[in-house]
Amino acid sequence: MHLLIPAAGMGRRMGSSRNKLLLTLLGKPLIFWTLQAAAASRYINWIGIICQLEDLPDLKAIVEEMTLTKPVQFIQGGKTRQESVYNGLQALPDNAHHVLIHDGARCLATPDLLDRCAEALQKCQGLIAAVPVKDTIKVVDRTGLIKDTPDRSHLWAAQTPQGFEVQLLKQCHETGLKSGWVVTDDAALFEKCRLPVRIVQGEETNLKVTTPVDLAIAQYILHQRQGTGDKGQGDKGTR
Repeated sequence: MHLLIPAAGMGRRMGSSRNKLLLTLLGKPLIFWTLQAAAASRYINWIGIICQLEDLPDLKAIVEEMTLTKPVQFIQGGKTRQESVYNGLQALPDNAHHVLIHDGARCLATPDLLDRCAEALQKCQGLIAAVPVKDTIKVVDRTGLIKDTPDRSHLWAAQTPQGFEVQLLKQCHETGLKSGWVVTDDAALFEKCRLPVRIVQGEETNLKVTTPVDLAIAQYILHQRQGTGDKGQGDKGTR
């Protein structure tokens, strides 16, 4: 299974002037935890990191320090996530039939989640990890007035990894490019092309680290996984 990791964003909502994936969590860069899960996956055998040129030296140093046994290729990122994934698809090896796409900022995804998505992808054309929505959702207009309250039982919060047949996803990206579609995930392109996308049960802890609050929650979760608990000391390596 081939894995693409979009890692070309910045940390504006994190209040950082650098790529947030280079910020540290328990003394390790965020991207380290993402790569560690990919390295432990039973199915992933190739990793593509989509990044900007200015982050390349740091990312290469992280990969070299980890001494990963799986091949890692660095791919030039685009101005948007959509453009970055497009670039990533063009860089896949010729023998890539299926691909998982996992946001680098979802650094708490487990190897089990990656493997369950890889297994499910053998039986469908496209899928996303997702969890049922717990909160009541309101549809609000531009003036701040509530217009609708959709049935919560039909709502799922999308996560990554998302997985697809490579050729189909390439075709969807080409169609999106020609049609001027702007989307925030690859499943949306599949949907617009009227292709089926299956839900795979995600993980409640598979949050996307976007703000300092997310970073604090991620720290707590990692403490619990490592059995150290949260003693209120904070992560002295986090900045």
